[in-house]
Amino acid sequence: MSTEISTHRASTGLALQTFDDAYRFAKMVAASEFAPKDFRGKPESCLLAIQHGSEVGLSPMQSLQSIAVINGRPTIWGDAALALVQASSSCEYVREYLEGDGDNLTAVCEAKRRGYPEPCVVRFSLADAKKAGLIGKQGPWVSYTSRMLALRARGFALRNAFADALRGLVTTEEAQDYHTPTEPAPRHERPTVEVRPKFETPALPPPLADDPMAQARLAVSKAADLDALDRLRRRVEERAQEGKFTAEQHEELVKLIHGKAELLIGSEEVTA
Repeated sequence: MSTEISTHRASTGLALQTFDDAYRFAKMVAASEFAPKDFRGKPESCLLAIQHGSEVGLSPMQSLQSIAVINGRPTIWGDAALALVQASSSCEYVREYLEGDGDNLTAVCEAKRRGYPEPCVVRFSLADAKKAGLIGKQGPWVSYTSRMLALRARGFALRNAFADALRGLVTTEEAQDYHTPTEPAPRHERPTVEVRPKFETPALPPPLADDPMAQARLAVSKAADLDALDRLRRRVEERAQEGKFTAEQHEELVKLIHGKAELLIGSEEVTA
């Protein structure tokens, strides 16, 4: 299979005979200023645009200038779509005009196939554009409203009457007005949060410095030998005589001291 690039003077311009020819041409275009912005530096995209354009009858350079990818879908600019239809032997005529004015402004496109009794007539009005949420959008719908109405009517009419010529391609102007789909944000699993029941916070005891009884209980629990307990017993007796402890508190503390003494005596016997 030849890998040479052959040219001829036909209206299609440069003829790419092999895949290698097309890919080398795509790489050259992608690196040049002739590549549309979305194709610049992307030889693979250039190659696919050339291939897609060739399937509807466009030359390589016409394909690059006429095919656009919108939301991952190939589309064709409205003027190129009209050129393809007018070049088709099935086309008898395409007529475009405006009706009305103000809010009643309506673009009309009549597309007549040869041999069909009636043309395909499509109207797209300012009311249709408002219903679709197109009016007020920044860009050509504000600056060139009548032109955009005509392109929308044209796209619908040409696709209805000449589906064989456009092979399912939607006009770029129409595709640009569609809502751009967005990927849903990934859902991250959140760690399970244990919800514990709420309990009332118990009241804190008064400070030991203000509670002689609490101080005495603590001293009994910390006593490490019988001598310490004996000193503590004498101190309790003294404070009871001073009226620092009631009879019930005195009795409780004596029992605590005796109990701790029994524990210490038992511990000494085991150690011995």
